[in-house]
Amino acid sequence: MTDTRYSGTYEGIGQVLDRLLGPDGCPWDRKQTRESLTDMFLEECYELIEAIEEGDAGKMVEELGDVLFHVMFQVRLGEASGEFTREDVLGGLVDKLLRRHPHVFGDKQVAGAEEAIASWDDVKRQERAASGASILDGVPKNMPALAYAQAVQARAGRAGFDWADFQGVLDKVAEELSEIEAAGSDDEREMELGDLLFSVVNAARWLDIDAEASLRGANRRFYRRFTIAERLSRERGVSFNTLSLDEKEALWQKAKLVG
Repeated sequence: MTDTRYSGTYEGIGQVLDRLLGPDGCPWDRKQTRESLTDMFLEECYELIEAIEEGDAGKMVEELGDVLFHVMFQVRLGEASGEFTREDVLGGLVDKLLRRHPHVFGDKQVAGAEEAIASWDDVKRQERAASGASILDGVPKNMPALAYAQAVQARAGRAGFDWADFQGVLDKVAEELSEIEAAGSDDEREMELGDLLFSVVNAARWLDIDAEASLRGANRRFYRRFTIAERLSRERGVSFNTLSLDEKEALWQKAKLVG
């Protein structure tokens, strides 16, 4: 039952956090650090992405709340340590949004979304130039590998470091595949496989496809079809593990027709 002392607002969640982290609050919450919360925060983000991809509004509401709670928890830890305040976080965000949208909050004109993102990149380049940072800096290195590859490729591409056409991208994929075949050691094969994956992600970028989302879709299809094949096997009174490879392939083809 909802406690009416705590409103369903940013301030209300802050009051709940203060209570949880207070002297008579929750022992588990009180022992958490920003480091101990990292994996759980990432998990909540993935659960939100899953809800979005499933189009489940009820689940989105729940997962958005979980993500927001983690953000506010981190802010609260920063306040408790005296490192920063919520005003620092929110004020910094507002300042950045104003600075990077001169076509909205300033006099700059853009014709559409492509020019808007180019303007955003231009502002970021100016910020990086002032600090001497690379155009690739700022992409978190602990992102999922496919997402990181696509992000750094996009930045390099916007700087003009890119293929002239899509055929060049496809040729590079074929080249990397042949290099795996020609590799003479496990270390070489591992390196060439990485290059192949990087090139495939580049193909996804050229097709305007999110590589992570595309692979998640493939994972879901595999899971669905494999479990259907297992069910079909059980319905025949046969263990899936005991089937021959040809029999498993036949069930797999049937499963593809179903899902």
